[in-house]
Amino acid sequence: MTQIKKTPLDILDDIYSLAYWMTGSEDESRNLVQETYIYADNGRKETDLLRSFRERYVERYGQKIDFCINEKSCKSFMPILDSLKQWAADIKLSVLLSEISGLKHVQIASIVEKPVDTVREWLLHGRKILVNDCLLKASA
Repeated sequence: MTQIKKTPLDILDDIYSLAYWMTGSEDESRNLVQETYIYADNGRKETDLLRSFRERYVERYGQKIDFCINEKSCKSFMPILDSLKQWAADIKLSVLLSEISGLKHVQIASIVEKPVDTVREWLLHGRKILVNDCLLKASA
């Protein structure tokens, strides 16, 4: 089966949808998409562009975590906090890549740079987390 290669412009809508679901804001989504496409050229593969989107998202937004009491205590926790930000963002992004973009587990694993089995676990639990989160927001 021949797979059609998408150009960066072909997946603009998918990336905007991902950005909107990740940020919850039209303005923030536009900014994130613009930042992602600044680094894009016509020769980039879809997975490279989505990986760039992932990096921009984690750099800019990530998961907000405040464990630090003072600046000294933060320095020792920074690698752990960065890992938690990346982990939370990757789970959410994996679910959205599967549901919005329709990517296969292998493709998602390539984007988030994790084993396929890890992505499958994230999809199983991440869907439940997102559903519960949306239900809580809807009931508020």
